[in-house]
Amino acid sequence: MSTVTRIYRKGNHTMNVNEESLKLHYEMQGKIEVVSRKPILTRDDLSLMYTPGVAEPCREIVKNPDAVFQLTRRSHLVAVITDGTAVLGLGDIGPEAGMPVMEGKCALFKEFGDVDAIPICIDSKDPDEIVNTIVNISKSFGGINLEDISAPRCFEIEKQLKEKCDIPVFHDDQHGTAIVVAAAMRNAMKVTGKKMGEMKIVINGAGSAGIAIAKLLLNMGFGDIILCDLVGIICEGGEGLNPAQEEMSHVTNKNKLTGTLADALKGADAFVGVSKGNLVTPEMVASMNDGIIFAMANPTPEIMPEDAKKGGAKVIGTGRSDYPNQINNVLIFPGIFKGALAVRAKDITEHMKEAAAVAIADYIPENELNAENILPSALDRGVADCVAQAVAKAAREEGIARA
Repeated sequence: MSTVTRIYRKGNHTMNVNEESLKLHYEMQGKIEVVSRKPILTRDDLSLMYTPGVAEPCREIVKNPDAVFQLTRRSHLVAVITDGTAVLGLGDIGPEAGMPVMEGKCALFKEFGDVDAIPICIDSKDPDEIVNTIVNISKSFGGINLEDISAPRCFEIEKQLKEKCDIPVFHDDQHGTAIVVAAAMRNAMKVTGKKMGEMKIVINGAGSAGIAIAKLLLNMGFGDIILCDLVGIICEGGEGLNPAQEEMSHVTNKNKLTGTLADALKGADAFVGVSKGNLVTPEMVASMNDGIIFAMANPTPEIMPEDAKKGGAKVIGTGRSDYPNQINNVLIFPGIFKGALAVRAKDITEHMKEAAAVAIADYIPENELNAENILPSALDRGVADCVAQAVAKAAREEGIARA
């Protein structure tokens, strides 16, 4: 497996991200820790926090199981769960090697949303075993964040968990990505003057993220979506489609286009890349209709921003932090769980996802919106609260809030 070295330069300072991150991880020996919410200094403290006093909240929960959300940390606690089969751009590296990513995700939950999260890495690739494991531990948590689970297994795992758990289950690789793309697209349209419902949007990468993006953009009414994979445009009746792609073939590509990614991009208004680097050329961008380019493959985008500009792109976003318009899931998951947990929502629904996308888009004031400022900074601490309020409101509107 090749290693990509990331070098960042700011002024006279140069940082090798890979080397510095490895050094930091050795020093910290873990990015999260458990901290007691009350010091235990006296015998009375011990009696109240543990035995014999702790028996009383136990009795209360026996009488009223819902009291667990008031008497324990459950209503503030998310499980971040992986099987290690699709970790970042590294692929199937296993549960142990996936742990640094899960810890990082938990740190972001706390840092940006003040949500406590626990990393759980499951040593199994069997969907039923994974589902049963998560269901059996779900009573300890207020929500489940699935992470870095390969497609198409991730679709079935999430589907089963939603049916079997009475708490929100959210696959961030799918829905977090979809929400932030929808927010970015909404503002990119404002900048370019494109019309909702009239868009032709090409998505390259018909895996978990690409399909989730397509579904959300369709549900929000952006326009016609064309999905592409390794063999080209996905069309109804095409061969070799997995069940998720087959389902999408019936609701996308309304003109039944066939051919390559280059064919799909002709006359398109927007490109969304969730695939791999260097697949799009300036000439392909030039064939678009004042193109919006979201090239999100990391660390190398489907087309570098400078090359997209050469092709005439009007708005450009990537997954990278060293270019404007970083399309980053950290804008989504802390707030969406914070809002869902606050009202003890049973689920995270399409309505809640749409509300989150609109909240993020509207977070940028109209007078500050421009081609290089269509999304808030990933470091903006106010985003999570904004998203949480919108998500909680949407849950109440749907009648799935329990608090």
